[in-house]
Amino acid sequence: MEKINREDMLELTRRMTLKRNCFDRMAGAYLDGEGFVDGTFNKHFQKLSAKDQQFNLTIAKAVPFSDTNVQLKEYLFGEADKKPGSTWQMLMALKECGLKNDAMLDVFYEEFGKVCQTGSGYAVYFFHGSYDVPLKAEDKESLWESEEVYQFLICAVCPVSGDYEAGEPECGFLFPAFKDRSSDTDRIDVFAADGKSLYAGALQKLLFP
Repeated sequence: MEKINREDMLELTRRMTLKRNCFDRMAGAYLDGEGFVDGTFNKHFQKLSAKDQQFNLTIAKAVPFSDTNVQLKEYLFGEADKKPGSTWQMLMALKECGLKNDAMLDVFYEEFGKVCQTGSGYAVYFFHGSYDVPLKAEDKESLWESEEVYQFLICAVCPVSGDYEAGEPECGFLFPAFKDRSSDTDRIDVFAADGKSLYAGALQKLLFP
């Protein structure tokens, strides 16, 4: 396990505000306590109301803004983790299509539900974003030129109450990892608010079976 640079995460979260929003699409599912899907959605992020955008930005931002190298840890995908039909392969495809493949998302929700039965309802949220990574001058000031466009997924798993009202994220991930201000598809940054969480254990099992 390698260390995550806190500055990389802060650079990303600065693009997760209403005025500097980096997200173009979000999707998700609501699952019951036995892991069965109750309903799904897939929306253009920019078409949400300002209130809904802010609510969902708070959920997405919780992953990279969490306690670096304590709650948010970096993991390396080995060759065995990248085999055909793997979760890694699915995440790569979801990133490339920008969350526009509902059938593939349904497979993820169903697979997660198989390993996560907590006895109470929860939600799985996906966000697709892109960030034009600016070049850095020798004095570390940003230049206008873009070094690369970092396309990424954030996933957040939240308990729900009442009428599908989501609570604070229990676990999630940032993929690909944002390492040395660049995309690293061999790595993933996994978030767990509490190491004892059933949700976090299920996510680890799905990512690294």
